[in-house]
Amino acid sequence: MVESGDMEPLELFTPSMEERLDRLAPLAARMRPRTLQQVVGQDHLVGPRGVLRKALEAGSVGSMVFYGPPGTGKTTLARLVAAQLRAEFEELSAVDSGVAQVRGVLERARRRLGERGLRTVLFIDEIHRFSKAQQDALLHAVEDGLVVLIGATTENPHFEVIPALLSRCRLLPFRPLEPDATASLITRALTEGFLPPDSPGVGKGPMQSIVSMGQGDARRSLSILETALQLARAKGLEKLDAETLAESVQRPLVAYGRLGDAHYNYASAFIKSLRGSDPDAALYYLAVLLSGGEDPKFIARRLVVFASEDIGNADPRALEVAVAVSRAVELVGVPECRINLAQAVTYLSCAPKSNASYLAIQEALAEVESTGPLAPPIYLQDARSGQARAFRSEETYVYPHDHGGYVTQAYLPESLRDRTFYSPGNRGYEDRMREFLERMRTLRFQDGRLSSDRHADQEEG
Repeated sequence: MVESGDMEPLELFTPSMEERLDRLAPLAARMRPRTLQQVVGQDHLVGPRGVLRKALEAGSVGSMVFYGPPGTGKTTLARLVAAQLRAEFEELSAVDSGVAQVRGVLERARRRLGERGLRTVLFIDEIHRFSKAQQDALLHAVEDGLVVLIGATTENPHFEVIPALLSRCRLLPFRPLEPDATASLITRALTEGFLPPDSPGVGKGPMQSIVSMGQGDARRSLSILETALQLARAKGLEKLDAETLAESVQRPLVAYGRLGDAHYNYASAFIKSLRGSDPDAALYYLAVLLSGGEDPKFIARRLVVFASEDIGNADPRALEVAVAVSRAVELVGVPECRINLAQAVTYLSCAPKSNASYLAIQEALAEVESTGPLAPPIYLQDARSGQARAFRSEETYVYPHDHGGYVTQAYLPESLRDRTFYSPGNRGYEDRMREFLERMRTLRFQDGRLSSDRHADQEEG
């Protein structure tokens, strides 16, 4: 990351502490950034134009909630914020802390501020697990500025953090590390003395596998690297091979990586198998994607799109299933969410297929792009609008519910009266929709023709 030059790098640990970390801590802890300049990824937060970096430079840092997947640097960045503010760092875990612990921290922060003028950064890991009472206990301290609260969560904070606390905090999203960023961390571990001097080398293939298995989680990738190299060194290998890497993670490696064409090839085969109504093939490619370290949320998003693009109203329940499974993936996480994904894959594979909705919106968009937005008939416009008041029409809007649910009234702009965008097929529920629309369009056409004839008769008379 490029240094801004405006901010003095502050070290988090004394040399003696660093020596102990080097001897005892896992690789990921030994490589934990000591300054903002060492942070890899999260450029939208701490890069040269990052919002958090600019706030630190301006000295206007308030309470925040960091949210995003694990292993993306939330705890590390909280420590760095405290160091940059020259504040005391207090950490609580929502798993084993209660209201008493919160009040204890706040009391220490009050004494610290009064006696030494020293600010306190209170970091609460997994803040989504705090009860409402525990979160309420923080409100006044946050509002009064007694502490700078930094909460960390892997969940959506809008669902898990009380609104009163959210309104007092800035929400900062953390993103999974890009493959290139994770690869750069692995390279740094191998070349900057974080590993024993006799550690085996790592080629391009094993490197790509380690990055892929990490799924954007730097801590996971570095843990896999350390374990694999320990095993390779015990075997006397000069270079880590795929077999040893697979043995170290206790599962076979899949010839799939998120760095290259394989990602797109397998994702494409997965969707095309669903479209072809082959659940066996779709399940196989789902297994390849999951085993290769693909983000389950990516798969879930593709299923939601597929449910509308390739099934649509042939089975309206398909979208309900896809959205429900997408939510289940967020709630359950790996590895159990594979079951939810499999349920969606088998349902969507066996559902009747129709791309009528997809084609309809494509045609409508093309029409708008070609002609521009044409004005709706006056009687469909808001009666309070200036145009509707200026151009009175003999035709008035007829409320369908006053006439049995349907009236033969035109809704498209005049020049598009005969235009059809949506043409449902004859599969599944769309067959019923097609029959209904055919009747409605016939009635509307007949009414339009009769209206034109009456208008012509009036002009002749």
